[in-house]
Amino acid sequence: MRLRVTPRYLGRLIKRRLPTSLFGRSLLIIVLPVALMQVAVTWIFFDAHWDTVTSRLSDGLAGEVAWAVEGYQDDKSPEAFAVLARRAEESLSLSIALQEGRVLPQNRRYSFFAPVDRALKRALSERLDAPFWFDTTRYPAYVDIRVQVDEGVLRVLAPRDRAFATQGHIFILWMTVATLLLTAVAILFIRNQTRAIERLAAAADAFGRGVDDTGFKPHGAREVRQAAHAFLSMKSRIQRHIEQRTALLASVSHDLRTPLTRLKLELALAPPGTRTAEMKRDLAEMEHMIDEYLAFARGEGGEAVEDVALAPLLAEVAEGAIRAGAQVRVEAPDDLTARVRPSALRRAVSNLVMNAAVHGETVEVVARRLPSGGVEIAVDDDGPGIPAAQYEDAFKAFNRLDEARNQNIKGVGLGLAIARDVARGHGGEVLLDRSPLGGLRAAIRLPA
Repeated sequence: MRLRVTPRYLGRLIKRRLPTSLFGRSLLIIVLPVALMQVAVTWIFFDAHWDTVTSRLSDGLAGEVAWAVEGYQDDKSPEAFAVLARRAEESLSLSIALQEGRVLPQNRRYSFFAPVDRALKRALSERLDAPFWFDTTRYPAYVDIRVQVDEGVLRVLAPRDRAFATQGHIFILWMTVATLLLTAVAILFIRNQTRAIERLAAAADAFGRGVDDTGFKPHGAREVRQAAHAFLSMKSRIQRHIEQRTALLASVSHDLRTPLTRLKLELALAPPGTRTAEMKRDLAEMEHMIDEYLAFARGEGGEAVEDVALAPLLAEVAEGAIRAGAQVRVEAPDDLTARVRPSALRRAVSNLVMNAAVHGETVEVVARRLPSGGVEIAVDDDGPGIPAAQYEDAFKAFNRLDEARNQNIKGVGLGLAIARDVARGHGGEVLLDRSPLGGLRAAIRLPA
């Protein structure tokens, strides 16, 4: 079966091989045209100029060698040969010697630049009728040319610049240096621009995790600075909204707690009875619901981030759950730390632990370091668990996964929602799974 290569397939193949980063793509946009231009210029230079000059020089040298051979053939006397050699040395810078009884060598070394040998071989073949041999690699400054004559071999040593253009490598060197220099300049400028984008992305990510990067300032290209200013404006509006919401909730909390306190005082002074006990229970539930609502809406955004040892924090959460009647076991390395907001993380873990204690008899809290460098805090229980299809529904605010919504269970369905909000505020997530104890596992995963 033949694979049909279509332009769309080639486009996808090339796209998969291209760099994925902005730095790599920008560098490719600049360097690739420069490199192609240098290659084209080099090709044109060698094809149209260097090859032409080399061919003409080779033709000229081949003509001088043919003149020397003809001069020797006309008069083979030692006196005439001496005059011929002297004239060739003085006028043409050719060194001519007669090697009597010799024959041409059988092997020959080839030059790295094949056009050099081709041009000289073609020129000598056109000018000479006798067998010849030449070597352009043996001597750095000369070309060795030998012609077979009746008495032996007529050897001619000619300067290399008489056979071909010797400055071609200089041109290639300068082209290479220019390409490397342009590439280095492009890397410096592109890196400076992409660094500004990377800092903007880092500041946005830090703000999403509740960390205020006060050292971030717009810099870079005009468009990047515009994006940075837009980010700072958005950040200010979000912070102002959070502050206004927190102040509003604080006022609501104060206004609601005042009548609740008066009612509690009146009930405390009222004669004891069944209705009084029920009213006290209703007031306690109302107070708990108000605390849950305020905690969910307010969050812990104003708390500073710091390095926290997880073992003491989890032990403190477990003690609170044990006092409430739960059976909690904690397992965490003493040297395990995480950069978090302590109160927020404590509240998130406490919500998970208390939720597990409500639905199960045994609760296990295990903290460990992830291979990626992050931290996982897993809370397991031996309760009935939750079907996998309802995992996402469990995170919805005010959802307790009971259809009648009339269970006489303390809580308003905000425990998992608050835990996920805290985890995402740290750049992490809360994941639900089946627990090894048979119930539900709720794991808080925090990034490195």
